[in-house]
Amino acid sequence: MKVLKFGGTSVGSVKSILCLKRIVENEAKRQPVIVVVSALGGITDKLISTAQMAVAGNEKWRNEFEEMTVRHHQMIDTIIRDTAAREQLFNIVDTLFEQLRSIYTGVFLIRDLSEKTLDAIVSYGERLSSNIVSTLIRGSKWFDSRDFIKTRRKNSKHVLDSELTNKLVVDTFSPLPRVSLVPGFISLDEDTGETTNLGRGGSDYTAAIIAAALDAEVLEIWTDVDGFMTADPRVIKTAYTIKELSYTEAMELCNFGAKVIYPPTIYPVCVKNIPIKIKNTFNAEAEGTTIKQKVEKTDKPIRGISSISGTALITVAGLSMVGVIGVNRRIFTVLANNGISVFLVSQASSENSTSIGVRQQDLDAAVEVLNNEFSKEIETGAMYPMKAESGLATVAIVGENMRNTPGVAGKLFGTLGRSGISVIACAQGAAETNISFVVPETFLRKSLNVIHDSFFLSEYTELNLFVCGIGTVGSKLIEQIKAQAEELRLRSRLKLRVVGIASSKFMMFDRNGIDLETYAEKLKDASKCTPENLRDEILEMNIFNSVFVDCTASKDVAGLYQTLLDNNVSIVTANKIAASSKYEKYERLKQTALTRGIKFKYETNVGAGLPIIGTINDLRNSGDHILKIEAVLSGTLNFIFNELGTDVPFSETVRRAKAQGYSEPDPRIDLSGTDVVRKLVILTREAGYKAEQADVEKHLFVPNSFFEGSLEEFWENLPTLDADFERKSEQLAKEGKRWRFVATMNLGKTSVGLQEVDKSHPFYNLEGSNNIVLLTTERYKQYPMQIQGYGAGADVTAAGVFANIMSIANI
Repeated sequence: MKVLKFGGTSVGSVKSILCLKRIVENEAKRQPVIVVVSALGGITDKLISTAQMAVAGNEKWRNEFEEMTVRHHQMIDTIIRDTAAREQLFNIVDTLFEQLRSIYTGVFLIRDLSEKTLDAIVSYGERLSSNIVSTLIRGSKWFDSRDFIKTRRKNSKHVLDSELTNKLVVDTFSPLPRVSLVPGFISLDEDTGETTNLGRGGSDYTAAIIAAALDAEVLEIWTDVDGFMTADPRVIKTAYTIKELSYTEAMELCNFGAKVIYPPTIYPVCVKNIPIKIKNTFNAEAEGTTIKQKVEKTDKPIRGISSISGTALITVAGLSMVGVIGVNRRIFTVLANNGISVFLVSQASSENSTSIGVRQQDLDAAVEVLNNEFSKEIETGAMYPMKAESGLATVAIVGENMRNTPGVAGKLFGTLGRSGISVIACAQGAAETNISFVVPETFLRKSLNVIHDSFFLSEYTELNLFVCGIGTVGSKLIEQIKAQAEELRLRSRLKLRVVGIASSKFMMFDRNGIDLETYAEKLKDASKCTPENLRDEILEMNIFNSVFVDCTASKDVAGLYQTLLDNNVSIVTANKIAASSKYEKYERLKQTALTRGIKFKYETNVGAGLPIIGTINDLRNSGDHILKIEAVLSGTLNFIFNELGTDVPFSETVRRAKAQGYSEPDPRIDLSGTDVVRKLVILTREAGYKAEQADVEKHLFVPNSFFEGSLEEFWENLPTLDADFERKSEQLAKEGKRWRFVATMNLGKTSVGLQEVDKSHPFYNLEGSNNIVLLTTERYKQYPMQIQGYGAGADVTAAGVFANIMSIANI
């Protein structure tokens, strides 16, 4: 035989209750079933709130009562077709409602709502629903669970009398009908004969008690989810159903917030080794979750993650606690005597402090009773007044595979640390099936996501990108992400989600990802963008695995880097300003990223997509020493001097460089050598030398007056240089030489300038907008290492940025 329990959502609507009917009747064809039902969805809460209205003298309790009556009547009218059966059911239901009305009236008149009265009131929810379901399923037999579920008063609580209950269950269901209908949750005090209950969620417990007493084949809990999930799917979109759990794992997940089943449900069936199946009433074909003694091993160290919001932490501390026997006994005894439950304990090895986790609603009472308990010690200074922290959340990772698996805790706290999540307290039992920790509640969503991702519970690794700047490079990057997203998802199990896009004027954000097909149009109607607004929105989202991608040349945007890194947002940038700024700022950015375990990537600052910075870092990391760097670092200037000739004037080559996207938006940055100086400073620093832009010797080829005034004036005046460049170009051609704007670093000394090179020089045949770098090192002295390729252009720069993003995902 089977025991099937259906929760409130399974009897909450016509659709769900008809699904219940179909499930039960299909099962009953194969074997006898006992069906335990909860009250109609939301009715228990309404019964309680109506009682509170009545005791407060609020006349509106009558309206609430009528709404409950109408709802049950409408349900009966809709689902019960047989006229005689419907009339008989109406008599039962109306009798129950008359009794309930009388109780509410008494509460209203005398303004008193005792525990006994409230227990009686809430019992009507299950008594009503079970009679409706019993009538719906023809041939079923209704049983009053108060006849066989018995409790006794103990420590101010109703506790199950297991021995008596088990005997009565066996007697009641012998012989066993084909379909038995039982109201869950409610019980009877054996000593007083008063109606009691097994606590919220007690219908699960009722079903487990019956299943254990009758040695059922299985206990099925039918609800509105497919089973236990690896995490809360409302928070983690990639959470999925867990196929199997052990009793211990299920208990741990339930105790820490997974509201799939009522925690006491597990013990009675665990003792009898009866499996529990969690099934979805609305998706009966789904496999669900099976809870049993032994489960198959998996390659994942944890089974799932659970959490409790509204956590408060109380720290009991004092030097007098060290080595004193009985302090913890006093803590837990006084809390238990006052009905306050503790779900987490963390104690310092020195014994001078113990931190306990309680629910937020219990905080004030817990602090008061603990201060009273230790009032003498507090008065003498031997102990401190209780320290209370609220606004917290508790997270637990659960799995029997954690037992004897090295590194789980290290991986957990390392993952949290890299994400900027501070752990306030933690606890791990000797059984090694649960590691629990407390974090600020504002970091709960982020904590759950990074753990789910880190422990491979997610099918995909996810990166959340904030793309700033949608000019030539930024727009190309978005195109590349859009084109490559599906390939990365399938081949590398990586999901790139662009959650923020900002232009110079507007910005838009979406935690679930922005549609890259329509973003440009939507951005026109988005929020106003300022660096401050952009920063605040990113920090407010507090999203996991986040990367800020800067495709601008903005000093203000570069100024956001330190704050973002301080808040554990990785940075990928094509913007040279930060890495070439004052050395102290550059070094602080690097150290912040290193300390926090996040990334600060700027490969495209030099050479667009060429692996120049990465190669220098690899050489240094392997123990080599960079002695000299000679480089053509401006694809723009190389393009200009390759295009320059007797038939193409200098001003035209500059216009072509701008039109083809090789130059900066303001070409004066290239012509002034500023761009090359920045790149040289960055390379010099990466080579291990301290360098500033002011230290670089500059030998420029355009007069300083051209860099003053507006951009329009620059374009107007530029043709005045054409004749001089034409004359010099003719002379250079006769000598078989070419111009190259060369950046040089020699043992830390830096310079930039226009050089003439002949055919024997590696720079002579450099074509188009290509860059070239010669690295002379202790290992590459006689024959310098050479890196050459496209050094400008939106496509290759965007590809370089994309490669940096992939390196953060370790792809």
